[in-house]
Amino acid sequence: MSAVARGARVVEVAAQAKINLRLRVLAREAGGYHQIETLFLRIDLADTVRVARTNGARSVDVSGNVDLGTIGPAEKNLAWRAAVAYLAATGQDGGFAIEIDKHIPLGSGLGGGSANAGAVLRALDAMSATPLGEAALCSIAAQIGSDVPFLTCESPFAFGWGRGERLMPLASLAARPVALVVPSFAVNTADAYGWLAESRAEQVQAFVLQRDMVSDWWQLPAIAINDFEPVVGSRHPAVHRYVQGLKSAGCEIAMMSGSGSTVFGIGPDSGADAILRPGDRLIRTRTSERVERVSPIE
Repeated sequence: MSAVARGARVVEVAAQAKINLRLRVLAREAGGYHQIETLFLRIDLADTVRVARTNGARSVDVSGNVDLGTIGPAEKNLAWRAAVAYLAATGQDGGFAIEIDKHIPLGSGLGGGSANAGAVLRALDAMSATPLGEAALCSIAAQIGSDVPFLTCESPFAFGWGRGERLMPLASLAARPVALVVPSFAVNTADAYGWLAESRAEQVQAFVLQRDMVSDWWQLPAIAINDFEPVVGSRHPAVHRYVQGLKSAGCEIAMMSGSGSTVFGIGPDSGADAILRPGDRLIRTRTSERVERVSPIE
């Protein structure tokens, strides 16, 4: 966490998006949650999150290049839930004012809402006179969502398992170009899990990760897989077309992120714009070598 923000009244942080270089869905628990194993990687595409402590009022304001009509009430926002959870865990009174300038597409499999929640946890802890530290923050994050612990931690690259809350930080990889194809349609995560369950005759076995498998970019294509990609692609064939299009454009890895709908390609691409359909977006960014720090504003 950023020591320079200690005691600040207002702080700001870039809430970086993530992609999944590997995503396997394992057994379903009795409570309904699925065990997963995944390779999380942050990218430079980010929302800007500004957090202020208040005497009692609580608010979340969202702006930016997204359909704000699809954003529900503030109390349902993951950033709000993260702030409430942090204050409850630390026994603090008072409130918060959160401002989010959105750049990460909604419902895209890039973890935008989870990134905002992780940013809020990091911001509040950076302002605290008695910070909890990363391990405690990740424990709070696990109560909010499966992507939130990774997007709270200080590592840009990690292997996650369990519900995503168990993390093994990995050595950062050199930054590489990323092309994100964001379709005009979104994918509901619950629907994607249902489609996957319908398609399976047996459970997937757990994977034993060796660090040399993820030590450089040349090793990763051999283990890059997303269990959701076939079932989402069967209902939205454009997903398969984008994957093949990015590979043909020269990307070394091309696959869907999370439960979709975004398809990403890693490596220089040539002419990826040509695969877009009306309503689609192409965002060019890079993989991240570090997690952005919390900066004091006031």
